[in-house]
Amino acid sequence: MQNLTDKELIEIINTDKYDEELFNKADAIRRERYGTDVYIRGLIEFTNYCKNNCYYCGIRAGNKNAIRYRLTKEEILSCSAEGYALGFRTFVLQGGEDPYFTDDKICDIVSSIREKYPDCAITLSIGEKSRDSYKAYFDAGANRYLLRHETATCEHYNMLHPSSMSLDVRKRCLYDLREIGYQVGSGFMVGSPYQTTENLVSDLRFLQDLSPDMIGIGPYITHKETPFADKPSGTLELTLRMIALLRIMFPYALLPATTALGSIHPEGREKGLKAGANVVMPNLSPVRVRKLYDLYENKICTGDEAAECRVCLEKRVQNAGYKIVTHRGDVLR
Repeated sequence: MQNLTDKELIEIINTDKYDEELFNKADAIRRERYGTDVYIRGLIEFTNYCKNNCYYCGIRAGNKNAIRYRLTKEEILSCSAEGYALGFRTFVLQGGEDPYFTDDKICDIVSSIREKYPDCAITLSIGEKSRDSYKAYFDAGANRYLLRHETATCEHYNMLHPSSMSLDVRKRCLYDLREIGYQVGSGFMVGSPYQTTENLVSDLRFLQDLSPDMIGIGPYITHKETPFADKPSGTLELTLRMIALLRIMFPYALLPATTALGSIHPEGREKGLKAGANVVMPNLSPVRVRKLYDLYENKICTGDEAAECRVCLEKRVQNAGYKIVTHRGDVLR
């Protein structure tokens, strides 16, 4: 199934039945490569300021009702210390494209974490930057970078973003990251406004060309403070089918069962694992800011302390038939 034609992909994506054969095939492939291991990443959402105005995002610059925050370097290091004590060996620093966090500030934070925890992987997810900036972060000690392309079709990209942003720039960033030496993560929203099945096929083809180490997908979820407030959210069923297809097409890939999946269904993350995912990303951010990092509405786990998130996820993963492991969880190509 790794060499599916566009027509075959469209047929699978458009099916309206629960495709047990597809999910079993995906699960068998992940077990062959990764066994029942599920890697945990400690997520630190350190700023919800963003200069961009993406039409789907709750922390867009145009959302005047957003309550903004920035974590200090000391707070970020405190989150890392708590996470390390809980067994996390990967930290994901995620934020909006916030001009306050200059390259010097990011490099200082990264190098401080690297010095304290040399055995850990450091992932950045802070948007589009210059190649020189990416190289500086890499030299400071960052190993991985997450930058979802969101959609690989130019016309669709322009429907989701203002004219100040372009798909060409987003793709250039991803190829720069790969050439510098990062473990690269990309991905897309499932069920975003105006998305067609052909758009999803284009996403898969783009990923085949990029060959990323990590592929993060999740359902689009509506936010009332965006121009898409009246658009329907993506579905669990389609997201699960796309996860399964990704596992089959990219046997080596690190695929997260995202918080967004858990936000649209009580067992969304467990279902994601059974469809081929092998990563979960519990939140290490201070509880006081969790509700403020609202990319979409009705986000789960905003009131739990880090330790609570860790214990809860471990039980959920076990109940789904897998086990959390605490090492760095590098890609197995």
